[in-house]
Amino acid sequence: MENANQVVFAKSGAGKSYAVKLDIIRSLMMGTDVIVLDPENEYEELSRTVGGSYVHISLNSPHRINPFDLPKPVDPDDEQTGDSLRENVINIAGLMNLMLGKLTPSEQGIMDRAILQAYSLKGITQTTENPHEYEMPTMVDLKNILESMEGGKDMSIRLERFTEGTFSGLFSKQTNVDLGSGLVVFCIRDLEEQLRPIAMFLLLNFIWAKVRSELKRRLLVVDEAWNIVQYEDSGRFLHGLVKRARKYYLGITTITQDVEDFLESPWGKPIITNSSIQLLLRQSTVAIERLEKVFHLTEQEKSLLLNSGVGQGLFFAGNQHVAIQVIASYMENKIITTNPEEVLANQQ
Repeated sequence: MENANQVVFAKSGAGKSYAVKLDIIRSLMMGTDVIVLDPENEYEELSRTVGGSYVHISLNSPHRINPFDLPKPVDPDDEQTGDSLRENVINIAGLMNLMLGKLTPSEQGIMDRAILQAYSLKGITQTTENPHEYEMPTMVDLKNILESMEGGKDMSIRLERFTEGTFSGLFSKQTNVDLGSGLVVFCIRDLEEQLRPIAMFLLLNFIWAKVRSELKRRLLVVDEAWNIVQYEDSGRFLHGLVKRARKYYLGITTITQDVEDFLESPWGKPIITNSSIQLLLRQSTVAIERLEKVFHLTEQEKSLLLNSGVGQGLFFAGNQHVAIQVIASYMENKIITTNPEEVLANQQ
């Protein structure tokens, strides 16, 4: 395949989580490190069973991620001085659009200068060699700089809730999370609804920085991806990751049951076209018409998707279409099943 990216579409209860968990187990068996963005606590049992790391992201959690972190380049000769700083300034500006609401052009200019000044206070500029070795600024530094800048006072006040107010701590301290080997799951289920898109963007940026710091075979699973693509800045960021992942030995699996919402986004279809593998399980009659146009489904394929059982559907690899049934071994099934009957039986 051209890349290791995959999209998974299915209605609720069609078996998409089961299929993806099976993919994760078999990827781990083949020596691939797997990272999961888990919005609904779907992967905790799997993580515990395989000895993975489970990182709970919430306001009460001790885990912190600093959006100002800069990656160590895999190949220093392949990156120009200042490249990582420029890229992260753009990413933080996108994060600010989610945290503060859409910034006006003049606010964006002020924000860019403030972010660069926050780095500069730590000795990091466009000409700094190995900037990842320096202490990183935090959101508190950015808030203080905005407060002292002409035109930045209002943004400083809006940012205050993330540095000193209700949402302080989670986004305003130095990173204390590390990506180990094997399976790493980031759970955001217990975050307030308005913080979820911010956390998803922040986690994607953190993971991308780590991926670019060490070349390893990895798989990133983004569950309920429509949460990301419905926002312009996070959708654009995920699309950029999907396009660039192959260079860093990364495959990205995006999963969604909200097909309509995903395809309505300007980033939904580009993510599909940049994914060499697609898995379609049972679909609703509402979604099937949209999928027919995107995937050029035949009448027989439409009928199969509307009438298939759990774990049945279509598998696309490049231009090849084939009917598929997801089958796990006895031990695999015990680990990944979410069927309440089977879960209770396994606990006895």
